[in-house]
Amino acid sequence: MTSISDYERSPTIGQPSPALAEKLKSLWETKPGFIGWLGSVDHKEIGLRYIVTAFAFLLIGGAEALLFRVQLAWSNIKLLTPEQYDQLFTMHGMTMIFLYAGPVLSGFSNYLWPLLLGSRDMALPRLNAVSYWIYLCAGLFLYSSFVVGFGPNVGWFNYVPLAARAYNNGPNIDVYAVGMVLLGISTTVGAINFIVTFLRLRCPGMSVNRVPILIWGTLTASAANVFAVPAVSLAFLLLWMDRNLGTHFFDTDAGGSALLWQHLFWMFGHPWVYAIVLPAMGMVSDAMPVFCRRPLVGYTAVAAATVATMILGFGVWVHHMFATGLPNISLSFFSAASIIITVPSSVGVFAWLATIWTGRPVFTTPFLFFASFILLFTIGGVSGFMTGSVPVDWQLTDTYFVVAHLHYVLIGINVFPVCGALYFWFPKFTGKLMDERIGRWNFWTMFVGFNLGFFPMHVSGLLGMPRRIYTFPDNMGWDWLNLITSAGSFLFGFGVLLLIYNVLKSWRHGVTAPSNPWDAPTLEWATSSPPPPYNFTVIPVVASRHPLWEDRLGQPEDAKSHIEDGLVLDHGKEALGTTTLDAEPNVILKMPQDTRLPLYLALSMTLVAAGLVLVTWWVVVVGAVLTAAAIIAWLWPEPQLGETVASATGEPRHD
Repeated sequence: MTSISDYERSPTIGQPSPALAEKLKSLWETKPGFIGWLGSVDHKEIGLRYIVTAFAFLLIGGAEALLFRVQLAWSNIKLLTPEQYDQLFTMHGMTMIFLYAGPVLSGFSNYLWPLLLGSRDMALPRLNAVSYWIYLCAGLFLYSSFVVGFGPNVGWFNYVPLAARAYNNGPNIDVYAVGMVLLGISTTVGAINFIVTFLRLRCPGMSVNRVPILIWGTLTASAANVFAVPAVSLAFLLLWMDRNLGTHFFDTDAGGSALLWQHLFWMFGHPWVYAIVLPAMGMVSDAMPVFCRRPLVGYTAVAAATVATMILGFGVWVHHMFATGLPNISLSFFSAASIIITVPSSVGVFAWLATIWTGRPVFTTPFLFFASFILLFTIGGVSGFMTGSVPVDWQLTDTYFVVAHLHYVLIGINVFPVCGALYFWFPKFTGKLMDERIGRWNFWTMFVGFNLGFFPMHVSGLLGMPRRIYTFPDNMGWDWLNLITSAGSFLFGFGVLLLIYNVLKSWRHGVTAPSNPWDAPTLEWATSSPPPPYNFTVIPVVASRHPLWEDRLGQPEDAKSHIEDGLVLDHGKEALGTTTLDAEPNVILKMPQDTRLPLYLALSMTLVAAGLVLVTWWVVVVGAVLTAAAIIAWLWPEPQLGETVASATGEPRHD
């Protein structure tokens, strides 16, 4: 790390030279081949890996759902045994919530953050890589017991005492517990990386009131994860200890508390809901106005509401526990908090509607996905508002009404913005445009299928259909509703396959996209599509929230952004560090080279996890030693061969 005072500021250099671009490419490009791929710390490659892996888990979780929707399509169907059904719906919930919804947003943010912020990489590239590798290892680890027929079977919420050894004496719950701790490590280190990147790697001029809303969404989600994830990791660790070391944290017969599990789980669970929603809302806030041909209405209010929503989100976890016999004062407080949180949540809705109303919407496929999100967000929010009322919750808890709410929140408010974002940023990822005709079919199939599949669940719940039943008798009045739900689920699944087909077709045969195919205003479109390994030839200097729209918005000439002016930073892998509030340059950061250490660290930690599940202490010790060795190698200082810095003329100056 070198002080900015050691560097002279570069003047306007005009169009960067091809020689400079080639030099930067040689400094930043990942080595070719499989070995180079394994060691890459490029945020763009890591982001795409997150997205691809998350979509793979989405397909797996969707296939599990369709299988048990066949079981529930009509009364008295016995395609699955109760145990098989329990494993399927547990793994479906775990997959969708933990292995798809959060990681896919991390993928988009990993790819886009440095481009949006005018930086060359994330602040901690190796930590970024280890976050992905641990996520991948944790996902495979969680599925390992399912593959051999001993999958987790008590729901993704894993309530005790059903998760205790007395009721589940196989390896399934141990795999789930240890795997979730492993996944929590990935989430936590990834969150720290986003926070540090926001604080230190915004380009000059990008003060906190100029960052895109996507940045605010991911930042607040990351800050929440740093506090929330340890709660559920602790819960799973205590459960593993109860099951294997003879402790009694959740054993009521020995003085423990089953409610302690619910408190620890939902202290994490409800902030996590907002963590997988707020970044998606940020995507809508940044991308949808592009198709309305105007800036977002109420930027400051939306940014403040994003932060307020997450803060209030830490005070509503008990509304998942209204039926557990808590004191009335607790019910009153958490009911009030659950209702109040709708205020900041609604700010975004009104801002999006005002943006559409006052703009000139262009009805492209991504716009359709973003606009439909507003409707689904409203439906999911209203049903959540209803369950925030204690008397209503007592009637609705553990019915299919809650299942409907959960899917509108976790799928409707996540999958639809993600699909819109994929269509919107696909040209940035690949340099190709996605097929618009297939895109329209894709949208309408998913939109109709989703609402056909999940809206009738509200009615099923109001008619008394309970959650978590593997079949149901006839003459209950639920047959046709469940048949419609199953048909809609299959239609929605077909829409997801259309999306995958469109991605593959467009990636291979799509129309080549220009650098800024949507005429968007933010910095990621100031680079080529796809971007070069170094992102920006020179570090841009911005003067507004919409640096590429300044002419049409009437920005004065003396207060315009300079995309092609700034520090060159071409004497090593270097990034520009700036101050937290005003983004004034104050340090040059030396970025690490590609390395396979993150992969080795993830594998060694997975070995520790395997030893804990098997309760085989020599495996734990070997894994711990390998983990310590990887960390020591990680922290070992790299040899310094001399330092060069850029002068005002772009010529190197040696200190």
